Amino acid sequence: MTQRVDLAGVMDRLALDDLVTGYAVAVDDSDWTAYRALFAPGGRADYRGSGGMEGPAAEVAEWLAGTMRLFPVRQHLIVNRRFRVADGGGFPGDTASVRADYVNPMRFESGEDFVCGGRYAFTALRTDAGWRLRGVVVEERWRRM
Repeated sequence: MTQRVDLAGVMDRLALDDLVTGYAVAVDDSDWTAYRALFAPGGRADYRGSGGMEGPAAEVAEWLAGTMRLFPVRQHLIVNRRFRVADGGGFPGDTASVRADYVNPMRFESGEDFVCGGRYAFTALRTDAGWRLRGVVVEERWRRM
């Protein structure tokens, strides 16, 4: 590999990291416009692994907007990120996947805490506007109330 290809790979990883961080911030800040903008056309989200719904990102954003009202305080942390950019014949390809763990402390309006954790599977597509999410799948592994 040449230094130029290595640099492109690093730049892709940074852009994908920013995409995943943008996802967490949009959900935590209830910024559903930003949430929708993270997805490529036809992008989908699947929250069935945590008791939620699956569908087009715009529909899921509406569901999240209602559901997240239960938790006025939330901050989810996405950690242990593993990136894989498709091989485009010796160059970075136009698709990628990110597997990452999450810890999601939240607080109900009553003041009670709720914490859950699990794993995300993100798929992404390189677009003219940069990397965008093709899909998000949530696999909740534990919760504590």
